[in-house]
Amino acid sequence: MTAQPEPTSGAQAFEPRRVIVTGADSGIGKATAVALAGPDRQVGITWHEDEAGAESTAEEVRAAGGTAHVRRLDLTDPAAGTRVVDELAGAMGGVDTLVMCSGTGTATRLLDLDLATWREVVSVDLDGAFCCLQAAARHMVDAGAGGRIVAITSVHEHAPRVGAGPYCAAKGGLGLLVKVAALELAEHGITVNAVAPGEIATPMTGQEDESVLRDKRRPGIPVARPGDAREIAATVAFLCGPDAGYVNGASWAVDGGMLTMGPMAGSHLREDDWRRP
Repeated sequence: MTAQPEPTSGAQAFEPRRVIVTGADSGIGKATAVALAGPDRQVGITWHEDEAGAESTAEEVRAAGGTAHVRRLDLTDPAAGTRVVDELAGAMGGVDTLVMCSGTGTATRLLDLDLATWREVVSVDLDGAFCCLQAAARHMVDAGAGGRIVAITSVHEHAPRVGAGPYCAAKGGLGLLVKVAALELAEHGITVNAVAPGEIATPMTGQEDESVLRDKRRPGIPVARPGDAREIAATVAFLCGPDAGYVNGASWAVDGGMLTMGPMAGSHLREDDWRRP
């Protein structure tokens, strides 16, 4: 039988010192890498298409006093997640914190969706996340010092969206993978949680990393605006920090109240625009 950790293991004593943030070349990933940077901290940064963006993130990590390690990661080959996590763990002397921000999606209705597109989205958003999580968890378990794993899912982990079939399926699956991992890894002092953002002003939503208060009104969201990537990063930083040792297997919606609208939004729609991606 596996020995159980002491009650205080992985709680107040934990600090994220050797961190990997996937998809850290822009948006939520970039904001998270910077939020977790600091003196005596190493941050592994991965990018897929925007190398310059990753280098910009690395500069901000270094400006905060941290050490940056930059690697390319293409999760259309999910096994690359294992290789890159292992490589970064080797460069940093281990890994105690993993934040998975890599993701892609579609705006295609199911009847028009081809299998190749379905597989690409699921490979990146679910298969690749599994490979990264498994690899990082193995390093954490071997080190025996606990750890933190956070998956960036989406409000569409919890609620569907027209035109986003593979994205919703993958994020829903990732949300349950988080819960299974939370159960299995807790005895090793490792917590696993999800953060489920709503609309965030980033390149992935066709916006830029800019002020969310200027010309961005969203009547269908209770706070009436998109979120800022740094607002997501602040939640992630808490979950990765010493005060979140008792948070495990949770999915934190950071969405300005979007998910709470439910029947309110449905009962107030006056047009059929929602039927189109």
